[in-house]
Parts: sequence; C-alpha cells; structure tokens
Amino acid sequence: MEDREIIQLYFARNERAIEETSKKYRHYCTRIAHNILSNAEDSEECVNDAFLGAWEAIPPKSPDKLSSFLGRITRNIALNRFDYYTARKRSKEFEMILDELNDCLSSTDNVESKYEEEQMAGAISKFLESMKEDHRNIFLRRYWYSDSMADIASRFSISESKTKSVLFRTRKKLHNYLKKEGYVL
Repeated sequence: MEDREIIQLYFARNERAIEETSKKYRHYCTRIAHNILSNAEDSEECVNDAFLGAWEAIPPKSPDKLSSFLGRITRNIALNRFDYYTARKRSKEFEMILDELNDCLSSTDNVESKYEEEQMAGAISKFLESMKEDHRNIFLRRYWYSDSMADIASRFSISESKTKSVLFRTRKKLHNYLKKEGYVL
C-alpha cells in the first residue's frame, strides 16, 4: 500500500492504518530502535509505541514522507528509553556512537534554548547538504540510524577502515564548520 493511502486511513481513523504501517515499516522501525537499544524486546515495545504515536499525531499532522516520520518517532522513543535505562543497561555500540559525536557537537547543557537547538540543527542540515552524497549517507547511517561500522561498510561496498576514515574526516569538518558558524563546542 502506498504511503498516501496509509495516511488517508489515519485521517479516516481506520485502525487498518496501523496494520498497514506495521506491514510496511515494522522492520525499518525495529532496526532503528534495535541499533540504539540492542535489545529485541525493548525495540519491539518502542515500535509499538511509535505506531501508537503515529495514530495520535495523524491527524492533525500529515507527514510528507511516512518513513521519515515513523523513523523520527521511533528514534525519539528509543533515545528516551536509552536515557532511562542508561544507569542499568547500556548499549555499548550506541554509547560509542555518542562518544564519536561528542567532540564535534556541544552538549545539550550548553544550548540555552529551543531556538538555538533549531539553529544548530539547521546548520548541521546545511553542512550535510554541502557534502558529497556518499559521505553524507555514510554519516547519516552512523549517526541517525546508528548502524555499525561493519553494516555501513557492507552497505556501501567499502572497507571498515575507509568507513572510519570518512566518518572521522566528516566529524572534523562538521566541528570546524560549526565553530565557523559561531557555535561554542
């Protein structure tokens, strides 16, 4: 079923919308959650919560791209759960990803307002748009989808060493770009 048809089901408040969403996007959303949480049961709960979140958000929202909309909801729920569980359970892979980005981004404690967060997000988007497409996709696979180095290397048919190198250089460029834009890092 096409995304626009699924969205129409949401607007009609037809419960089949969740069934169709699940058929089309369950694997995609589960992978996002699992890359953050490294736990199948928690990931499944996040996906179910994300589908409920979509049900509650549509309408009034009408997403342009349903996959991105669901991915963002799933990711936010998984990140919230990760924060909640951090003291007891830890995803080593996701902590490593956060550590990698730590050097080129300021912490949320240094960002004083939602406006400044949005400005920084806009600056990062602008930076990503200026990158070569393959480097941008590698960066997004690592830091948005939380893919492992091995998965990224396999997806782009490059070595893990090249993957690490591309990510290192991209983080360094991002750090310099944000400093140039006036962000305190």
